[in-house]
Amino acid sequence: MFFTRQLATRTSRLIALAALTAALVGCQSIAGIQPISQVRVIDASPDAPALDIYQNSAATLYNVGFGTVSSYISTASGAYTHAAYTAGTQQQLATLHTVLAVGGQYTVLAGNVAANLQMTVLRDQSTPAPAGQVAVRFIGQTTRAGTFDLYLLPSGSALTGIAPIATGVAFGSNTGYIDALSGTYSVVALPSGAAPGTTSPAFTGSQTSYPSGSVRTIVLIDDPYAAPAATPHLQVITADDFDPSSAN
Repeated sequence: MFFTRQLATRTSRLIALAALTAALVGCQSIAGIQPISQVRVIDASPDAPALDIYQNSAATLYNVGFGTVSSYISTASGAYTHAAYTAGTQQQLATLHTVLAVGGQYTVLAGNVAANLQMTVLRDQSTPAPAGQVAVRFIGQTTRAGTFDLYLLPSGSALTGIAPIATGVAFGSNTGYIDALSGTYSVVALPSGAAPGTTSPAFTGSQTSYPSGSVRTIVLIDDPYAAPAATPHLQVITADDFDPSSAN
């Protein structure tokens, strides 16, 4: 009987020791994991040359052109200097200091005209929008096209009677993420304050599906082919921040 109790006590101690050892090994494994952030680049400058993008002293992207949305690149979290150079040269056009948080998802945006190129870092939403909705963020990078009210026009609908999803979007604007019903929409831009039906849209995009849970960034940019004196024209760049169909 005594032997049985002694054996049980010894067995319990060995089990506890094994559990402690496993926990310590697990802690060491977790501690050895490199904290990671995700970074992409969007070039919204209408007249800048192609760009090489550097993170500290290392080039991460080469020959980035107007309208480009790069894929997300995994990088160690921490403090960085991002810089934009004229492609293939050491001519630095803009620089940005930022701190990338563990698990953060970011956009480095190169915008404005080449003579005053600016780099901005945006924290992106990496989690899904609520069920049945889409999260949309509008970024204003139009240097000469004015200020706009923006609409999501459902397929087969008229603009009259629809409220804008964002108003007064101008250069430098960041609306933050706005939740809307998922569906198929066309992005329409009217001069700020104009009532639908009283003036022609400055931009009408093609019908695009916005699935439930998806997250999008829409950047308003200049139309580089429009004459300076012409009625303001603009384009949009749409970037996928989160898409449930590719979230695994």
